[in-house]
Amino acid sequence: MISAKDLQKWYGKKHVLKGLNLEVKDGEVFGLLGPNGAGKTTLIKILTGQTDARGEVKVAGVDPIKEPLKVRELVGIVPESESVPNYLNVEEYLYFVAEIRKIKGDVVEKSIKKFDLESYRKVICKDLSKGTKQRLMFAAALMHEPKILFLDEPFINLDPVYQRVMKKVLEDFISKGNTIFMATHILEIAKKLCTRVGIIKDGKIVKIVEELDNLEEVFMKEVGYAEVLPD
Repeated sequence: MISAKDLQKWYGKKHVLKGLNLEVKDGEVFGLLGPNGAGKTTLIKILTGQTDARGEVKVAGVDPIKEPLKVRELVGIVPESESVPNYLNVEEYLYFVAEIRKIKGDVVEKSIKKFDLESYRKVICKDLSKGTKQRLMFAAALMHEPKILFLDEPFINLDPVYQRVMKKVLEDFISKGNTIFMATHILEIAKKLCTRVGIIKDGKIVKIVEELDNLEEVFMKEVGYAEVLPD
């Protein structure tokens, strides 16, 4: 479903991705773990057609570097930072997304109900809390029923109640045979939701972890922090 071969990315003179290789299977929840600056967000931006790179990349059979608009038609994206337009209210924003994606029917009303946004329907987006904006971005990302959902730190602004709600939403999404690619710092979330985890360090995937029970120990070892842990 997702593949990258010898992926290279520079920002000016900064070499961010250094020959990254990755394969994500259809229907799995793939977690991406790594320290700050390792390249997690950059990789998601490349896979979703938001920035270019060198190398071979395919997402659902589409090259996101050559066909960025086409890949964004196929996927849903929940970015790390809130990206909703401040001048629209919640209802207006969801109708805007539905119009852009040419979605018909009562999908907006269903999304408002599903993500508990009824009491925020007429609230301008700039006045929303970070957690509510996060739920709104989830709603927008899933409206067109994508086959792949890209998540960048999806739980970072959610309180424990809505973390639980979103986990159930994602479990329902994956039960339909869809694929999730998730970058997160929260090891417990990765252990509970993911089928496999890739550890990224210095712009490369240094480890694919399939047995997640000892994920914390493996992660610390691979990123070079094991020596600072107490005995």
